[in-house]
Amino acid sequence: MSDQSALRVALDLDGSLESLDNTMDDLADALGATGELTLVRFRSASSPRSSKEARVPLRRIWSPLWRRGLGPPIDKRLPAVDVVHVAGLVTPPTSSVPLIISVDDLRPLRGETRAYQRIQQLRRCVQRGAILVASSRAASHEVQSVLSLHRNQIVVVPPAVPYVEPTVDGIDLVVNVTGLNKPFLELAPELLAFTQRVGAQLVAVTSTSVGQRIRSSGLPIRVVARRDARAALAKARVVLHMSDGARFPSFAIASLSAGVPTLARATSINRELLSGAATLVADDAEALAALDEVWISEARRSIMVAAGHARAVDYEPATAARAYVDLYRDVVRGWSA
Repeated sequence: MSDQSALRVALDLDGSLESLDNTMDDLADALGATGELTLVRFRSASSPRSSKEARVPLRRIWSPLWRRGLGPPIDKRLPAVDVVHVAGLVTPPTSSVPLIISVDDLRPLRGETRAYQRIQQLRRCVQRGAILVASSRAASHEVQSVLSLHRNQIVVVPPAVPYVEPTVDGIDLVVNVTGLNKPFLELAPELLAFTQRVGAQLVAVTSTSVGQRIRSSGLPIRVVARRDARAALAKARVVLHMSDGARFPSFAIASLSAGVPTLARATSINRELLSGAATLVADDAEALAALDEVWISEARRSIMVAAGHARAVDYEPATAARAYVDLYRDVVRGWSA
């Protein structure tokens, strides 16, 4: 890289495994809007979807190895770039440029999913000089502990949370179910009793597999796929964010952006990112008590809406893009030194 204007970044659009579908397109658009870099968009796990995306030759052949951090270097299969940034489970090696890996989902680092070899994969990448990016300080501490990393081997940059149109006169109770399907189904009868009492509908935004379990329960809950999450927010009066704390709370922050009062479990990540903007609860009983007040009290709702708008600004795509541009420059500068 000869000067600042020449920064060339390859960004993998197959990634960012958090709770509001895949937001890498939002980050890519925001990065392009900075006018400070040349962006090469590519997909490591699927075929290109537009003419703007670079094709990765022999991707299907090499993808199984890339999922283990092995195989041929990807920078040799892309147009010339200064840095490669990935955020999914595919972490292909690079040969002559640095690799940045966003670790937005902690589930593969936890005991029940270690069969996915995510721990060995990331350790192997770090040993070759890759920089890991966590989405919060709490997440960075967990990644650092599990992988036995030094503090300078991981940085914190929140992912981009896309802009959501303001919700006006929402009427639904929308629950984002992220990794807590059993606790949600146990709480669902009480939530249904609440929605019936206030004349609302209970809507669950979740993954395909959890959605199937909810439907098979026979409970009158409308299930919405993550790809339609923004449409669900457009009709929400209150959002209940039920998460295992393994992912960045993008859905909760999007609901704050939309002006929807939000309740969430008091996990370490939620305390760091949502405290003061969302109502944090310790257990189901506290959630039900808070839900009743937040649903009815216009004064409480007005305060929460104002606080939510202020907090959501910190996670807009433009903010994330600015932080990543600075990170790219720092990493490339250090690689070249």
